[in-house]
Amino acid sequence: MVDPKIPELPAGLFDQLVALRRDIHMHPELSFEEARTGETVAVALEGFGLSPRRGVVKTGVVVDIGAGEGPLVALRADLDALPMQEETDLPYASTVPGVMHSCAHDGHTASLVGAAALLAANPPSDGRVRLIFQPAEERGNGALHVCNEGHLEGVQAIFGIHVDNRWPAGTVVVSPGPVCASSRSFGIEVTGKGGHAARPHEGVDAIAAGAAMVTAIQSIIAREVRPGEAAVITVGRFEGGAHRSTLAGSASMLGTIRCFDDTVSIQLKDALERVVRGVAAAYRCEVDVTFGEGCPAVINDEGVVGIARRAAASVVGDGGVLPLPHPNTGAEDFSFYLRHAPGAYARLGGRTPGDPHLPTHNTRFDFDERTMAVGARYLESAAREAIAALQDA
Repeated sequence: MVDPKIPELPAGLFDQLVALRRDIHMHPELSFEEARTGETVAVALEGFGLSPRRGVVKTGVVVDIGAGEGPLVALRADLDALPMQEETDLPYASTVPGVMHSCAHDGHTASLVGAAALLAANPPSDGRVRLIFQPAEERGNGALHVCNEGHLEGVQAIFGIHVDNRWPAGTVVVSPGPVCASSRSFGIEVTGKGGHAARPHEGVDAIAAGAAMVTAIQSIIAREVRPGEAAVITVGRFEGGAHRSTLAGSASMLGTIRCFDDTVSIQLKDALERVVRGVAAAYRCEVDVTFGEGCPAVINDEGVVGIARRAAASVVGDGGVLPLPHPNTGAEDFSFYLRHAPGAYARLGGRTPGDPHLPTHNTRFDFDERTMAVGARYLESAAREAIAALQDA
């Protein structure tokens, strides 16, 4: 890779994006609570002469730019923060206790506002661009609600971004095929029979049964999924018992199932329930297994990725456009948009030169703010490239 290239923005725009990002960072809001963030975005868009629609899925914002009967292309950013206590000591650190923008959504939002400014200054005449400022990505279903409200109707291609500190600022990482895994949550409630720890034969130990379930669940991937098929089942929370000398009468677990294939996801769901119920029977327990609605995998469209790579190269040069080395087993609700339109989800390098790699969801997470110049120019270019490509198709 050659030295990263940072594109220029019109006079004053980069400073405006930095100020916007820092304001949002200082006032983070959780999923479906992004009222201030959404209003801040809407006011910024009005400053460019645009007419945003407020109240999209309660707190989101949508705005269209351009005219004519040509193709409709969408660009998306996410608004919400995470329930984490920031530990950065930055001058623009979160002022909200226990809430932090540790996943760069403030940077995504500012980048899309920058793209709005660039597009508004020279609106496409042969198509339209729909900018979606989406709430509740961290809940995993904000995008689904945006789709259910009809905001993807007529969209022919969609582009999304995510800052990633594994790469330096000035790089765009995008590939066709699987990008992010599906994620389905599950809960397990085990009911046994409490008693005295000195006389376990008089009760039914829910902790022993639950521990056996955790162990048995781990065998599902190893013995029921085709080798080479990426999949993960994790029990992330286990609670049970009240006292060291008491036999636990109940226990509960929470976890997730992740993979890249819908058929495998169903297979894992069915296998987990079968295995858990079998263990419960063996331990003389009752068990209740529940599943969340799930978030599908992000699968980038090959044709739209071609557009994305051309757009990225026009911004950071050919050497700054990189392939994704392997899919991410984290989930991303951008996948719901891909049920309505082909799209490309790209990662923007955000690491500051000389700084260590701090991943997202870290209490000390920050990124090189020049990434927002890359994001703004890339999203603008992707929209224009897509309109031209779809016009010619």
